[in-house]
Amino acid sequence: MAFMRADILLPKFAEDEHKMSKWSVVACDQYTSEPEYWNAVSEITKGEKSTLYLTVPEIYLNDEDIEGRIENTNASMKAYMEEGVFCEHKNTYIYVERTLKNGVKRLGIVGMVDLEEYDYTAGSKTKIRATEGTVVSRIPPRLKVRKDAPIELPHIMLLIDDETCDIIESNAKLTDTFQKVYDFDLMQESGHITGYKLSEDAAKALDKKLAALSDLDAFNQKYGVSESAPLVYAMGDGNHSLATAKTYYENLKKEIGEDHAKNSSARYALCELVNLHDTSLVFEAIHRVIFDSDGAAFLKALEQEYTVSYDENAKGQTFIFIHDGKEQKVTITNPTEYLTVATVQKALDAFVSANGGEIDYIHGEDVVKNLCKDSKNFGIILDAMDKSDLYKSVILDGALPRKTFSMGDACDKRFYTEARKIK
Repeated sequence: MAFMRADILLPKFAEDEHKMSKWSVVACDQYTSEPEYWNAVSEITKGEKSTLYLTVPEIYLNDEDIEGRIENTNASMKAYMEEGVFCEHKNTYIYVERTLKNGVKRLGIVGMVDLEEYDYTAGSKTKIRATEGTVVSRIPPRLKVRKDAPIELPHIMLLIDDETCDIIESNAKLTDTFQKVYDFDLMQESGHITGYKLSEDAAKALDKKLAALSDLDAFNQKYGVSESAPLVYAMGDGNHSLATAKTYYENLKKEIGEDHAKNSSARYALCELVNLHDTSLVFEAIHRVIFDSDGAAFLKALEQEYTVSYDENAKGQTFIFIHDGKEQKVTITNPTEYLTVATVQKALDAFVSANGGEIDYIHGEDVVKNLCKDSKNFGIILDAMDKSDLYKSVILDGALPRKTFSMGDACDKRFYTEARKIK
């Protein structure tokens, strides 16, 4: 089994709605250009037990005191463990009903993955695969947190391609037979979340259904391919967090030996499993903002590499270019990449490498427009990809360009709620 039951930690006050609303904090890689969001979170959680103090929001990664912040984070983890903050739910799954800000529900299962079944490198044929390119330089800062951490808190979301909407969704009819373990509103108007421990019968049924996804003949027939190994779980969110867990595990093999590492809790990583065909799951585009860079110079560089049209009716790969508060449709009529986002990312990487600037990946058009009122920045707004193309694209072409898609707005991202011992 690549995805299985786990020993899951929840705070002992998990039934207290008020405390849980301050405990649960959004994924660390969100609101990276909005310090006001994280300032508000700090005010909300002041003096409270919170996952804010057990994680390192990426907005702080470039701060001078980042090493101290990481040390404080690890110290808080150890203190929470020593103070008995957590209650451990052994060998279980948690069925999650997340009500998004728009009122739509997203259904998931929290369990753990076997890192032996995951490889984020290009051309991987493991059961668990990255859907976007992994930026190796993003792993070391996260690794600094994990290497001394006694626990992990996941914002990782894995996908399964279940067109029947049965594997996860069938549990919605069984909640009366499950133990409810938490039920509360998420901070900053981010919706509501309810969690249930699966009954033993439901857990066994889930194990059986997930095992069937590994059938190679059925996999090849479904996608019309002749692969030697099936893609069972595709990364949805948290690719770099899972890559960090994998790197830590591989490093541990070198330190204590492969046999000992394989028998350690570090071999696994906690995550949430969601169906690609969940009715709430809408692939959102991830836009680009380039800080401290010349937008006009970027367009000139683009024109030197491709045939570029500014005609509203031009055919090809299109995006909206924003600079100095103005918007302009740009079309590349002779792209060399299959996806628009791949063409754009390739051009941006080359431009920033030659001319300087910093690329940030932004959820929400309004944020891009606001940031690009400053003439020192420029932005690119992209269309979203069709989610039905995801598995076939990864099977045939490997990982997509980084930050190709996002599953929902920042407020709809996974919130840290559960944890697991990794030492």
